[in-house]
Amino acid sequence: MVAEQRRIERLGPSDLTELASDVGPVPMNVGAVLFLAGDGAVDSATIEATLTKRISGIQRLRQCLVDAPPGLGRPYWADDEHYDVGAHLARVRCPSPGDRDTALALAVDAVTQPLPRSRPLWRAIIITDLANDHRSLGLVMVLHHVLADGIGGLAILAHLVDGMAAAGSVDEIPTVVAAPRPKDLLVDCVVERLRTLRRFPRTVARVRGGVNELGHGIGRRAPRCSLNVATGPRRRVTTVETDLRTVREAGRRSGATVNDVLLAAVTGALAALLQRRNEFPQELVVSVPVSARRSTTSGHLGNQVGVMPVRVPLAGSPAERVTTISGITRVQKRRTRGTSAALIGPLFRLLAAAGLFRWFVDRQRLVNSFLSNLPGPPSPLAIAGVPIASMVPITVTAGNVGVAFAALSYAGTLTVTIIADPDVVPEIDDLAAALHEQFKAIDEGHESAR
Repeated sequence: MVAEQRRIERLGPSDLTELASDVGPVPMNVGAVLFLAGDGAVDSATIEATLTKRISGIQRLRQCLVDAPPGLGRPYWADDEHYDVGAHLARVRCPSPGDRDTALALAVDAVTQPLPRSRPLWRAIIITDLANDHRSLGLVMVLHHVLADGIGGLAILAHLVDGMAAAGSVDEIPTVVAAPRPKDLLVDCVVERLRTLRRFPRTVARVRGGVNELGHGIGRRAPRCSLNVATGPRRRVTTVETDLRTVREAGRRSGATVNDVLLAAVTGALAALLQRRNEFPQELVVSVPVSARRSTTSGHLGNQVGVMPVRVPLAGSPAERVTTISGITRVQKRRTRGTSAALIGPLFRLLAAAGLFRWFVDRQRLVNSFLSNLPGPPSPLAIAGVPIASMVPITVTAGNVGVAFAALSYAGTLTVTIIADPDVVPEIDDLAAALHEQFKAIDEGHESAR
């Protein structure tokens, strides 16, 4: 097979920030669990063969991250000369009792294990024998965050499922890409720096938008609470499911988005947990990732994400707080989305270069928690003819944020995953119950106001 030369694909600024941030006791990985359930026995070998073919057709999942020689620019993606999908894909039997919680524990273990830089930065695990009936499987997909953000993760999913995979531009035969020569890297580096100079006025405009996205509370400290303690390597997850249409309608009646309702619910649940600890903050600061793009393809991955720290007042009923939060976020989203990366990215990379990033995140007083929210597929999907019953997102955070939330909608259901360090937040089940009550109270509050 003759190798061809392609454009050098380097890490972007947001990708560099994700890479520089990977210094904590848990790696900067993101993942998702797909629970598959059929009417008859699910053949794990068929699922594995289907995934092997479809995963191998995604160029980025066959590439390694390579550091350029000094002076020749940012790291870049290059084909793995020894690529073997079998080194990334494993089959594991779910231990007793084989329920959803046990499968999620296996998934968390997969997400919190580092991915070797010498190979493509992903892994997949097929979990068999779920629910003791041998009729369902779990599929865990793990990506390093430098490879893709949430929107990119959904683009990869689009190539794994039936129908969408056939319609996508998947390479049936992997194309060998020649490694760039030092001369190629030098030319590309010079061209990129000239482009950076030309884009300087636009960068200044993005900085202005970034200030707006970070909000008027920029620089103000988040309230002190027992949730903000330096975390260790262990994580536990649980999930809360709710009807997406109900959440959407509750928000619409207040001119709010699904994300606004989520902010009201998770901060209300955190407040309930803190009250049990005899802590009574007047507000909490939750950082929300903001994507600069609405969609992408598996051929254009990476990160284009800013952050929007939202200072959420805890006074009032859940329904009243949805209205308040909607007004706050509307102001912060007035300018181009994701522009805050132009401000925080260079700062984080500077701290990492100085060896101070972990010290900073273990002691930061800017946010109390994180909430990510992705609109997933609106209709049911399948892999190799086996329906996907549900999807569960899993993200991990380092530093002193003891609990975070990840939401993903799928086929009319909104799943919220609570990810906690059990040594900081052992009451994760109580927190899940409180979150369920918050969703219920928000819906009932808006129904009574009609």
